[in-house]
Amino acid sequence: MTQNNYDPSALLSARTTAIEEAGIIRMSQKARDLAAEGRTIVSLTLGEPDFDTPAAIRKAAIEAMEAGYTHYGPVPGYPELREAIAEKLRVENGLAYGAGEVVVTNGAKQALTDAIYALVDEGDEVIVLAPYWASYAGIIKMAGGRVVEVASTIDDDFKAPPERIADAITPRTKAILMNSPCNPSGAVYSRAELEALAEVVRAHPHLCIIADEIYEYIVFEGEHVSIGTLEGMAERTITINGLSKSFAMTGWRLGYLAAPAPIAKAASKVQGTFTSAANSFVQRAAIAALKGDRTACEEMRETYRKRRDAVMARLAACPGIETMTPPGTFYVFPDVSALLGREIDGRVLADTDAFCDWLLEAHGLATVPGSAFGDARCVRLSFAASDAQLDDGLSRFEAALKALS
Repeated sequence: MTQNNYDPSALLSARTTAIEEAGIIRMSQKARDLAAEGRTIVSLTLGEPDFDTPAAIRKAAIEAMEAGYTHYGPVPGYPELREAIAEKLRVENGLAYGAGEVVVTNGAKQALTDAIYALVDEGDEVIVLAPYWASYAGIIKMAGGRVVEVASTIDDDFKAPPERIADAITPRTKAILMNSPCNPSGAVYSRAELEALAEVVRAHPHLCIIADEIYEYIVFEGEHVSIGTLEGMAERTITINGLSKSFAMTGWRLGYLAAPAPIAKAASKVQGTFTSAANSFVQRAAIAALKGDRTACEEMRETYRKRRDAVMARLAACPGIETMTPPGTFYVFPDVSALLGREIDGRVLADTDAFCDWLLEAHGLATVPGSAFGDARCVRLSFAASDAQLDDGLSRFEAALKALS
């Protein structure tokens, strides 16, 4: 007998219904829908390298498949890869993790998820330095935690002052989650700024840092510093990283975390429950990537630098916005707040969501509203795109701002 009042949506958990659709996904899908209708759309939304994975890494994956690496591997990763990661962290970052403190994951997003689930109980708080990558809040909420945002603006160079962070700490705070270099702002914390943050953390025995360093190779000015190298921070830091951005391996889904042994073991238990090990032949290719030279990485970084400079030269001449020159990543994050509230084409651009919708519908340019990153004053543009695509996209952005001026 059919029950006509049955509603599958009534079965959904409060945790899943509390998670909003990611702004990046929403804008990307809207752009695809308009393109399917025959519109010419330029998308500067997605954050992935527009380069192919280096040939030596692809070759290593093929050789691994032919050698039989097509079966389940150990949940925390093959020992040889964990050793290679520990060696990379020691040599390049100055971090003294052992192989047993490394967990190989299905992308850096799973590394973050493993870490959050390993730490957070219902009602625990995680301080997130805003602006932040869109997935952070959803992962914390899914684990039952509470997101505590500590904001920064372009006036702060998008870096949260330590006193503001200290004021947000309560007895329920388990971790501070930070991203340097930062998606979406491109901000890079200096050694002195990290030391000031570390001083705040060291004052609280119940507190650790989750340091997302996935963009570490894409730094144009200054240096990337791992906060776990600072005095007293090795045992307080969970380092998140992966190969997606640095080696143009987004589709390979290979990340890792490194943490004190009890946390690494707990994270491995989380992974064993949810997904088991990362892809076996991809792990073998990752060994080749980490043990190979960094020529391709350096060439990609220099290309991004040239694009960054070209983008900034044009944005500097745009009316009504303020843009920080990003010292890292492949994003710019202009503050468009002076333009919000204006009326054009019969609509009010009340917020960055409305602003980005108008950019897409009226000018065929897909961007991401800052609301997706915890900053409703800005929009994100990715310059991980071809020169021609960037030129077209910036021309559309300039035309839109001219129409608003």
